[in-house]
Amino acid sequence: MAMYTVHKGVRYRAVIALNFWEQVASNDAIKEKLVEVGFTDVQVTGSGHVRNAEATWPLADATAQVPPQVISVRQIETQIASR
Repeated sequence: MAMYTVHKGVRYRAVIALNFWEQVASNDAIKEKLVEVGFTDVQVTGSGHVRNAEATWPLADATAQVPPQVISVRQIETQIASR
């Protein structure tokens, strides 16, 4: 699995590709998974196979393995005041 580092106060956009069985997950369920690992201000859109998520990382910088369902992640905003 790929490793990725998230930075405090930065907003990210991820594209999530779900397999056949995972596609039944609601956007709220995906949002809850992101909240569980520490993201805030989470928004998930889309349906079926591909979902898009935006979220802010409020905690200290951290590095972790990216789940295989996450096919792309990019930084979209930095909140300079919180760094």
